[in-house]
Amino acid sequence: MSPILIIFYVLAAITLATAFLTIYSRNPIHSAIYLVICFFSIAAHYLLFNAQFLAIVHVMVYAG
Repeated sequence: MSPILIIFYVLAAITLATAFLTIYSRNPIHSAIYLVICFFSIAAHYLLFNAQFLAIVHVMVYAG
């Protein structure tokens, strides 16, 4: 497997895990932290797909 595919699968796992942790966390502070991590991993997906502008805008609008 190529390294980019491995990075994609790792990012996908991080995104899914933090999305579920955002929903099921009882502490609202932990939930917000998981949500920010999820947003950053989605931005990393954008970078992986060579869409730098979307990644920066995504971080600025949602995680900022």
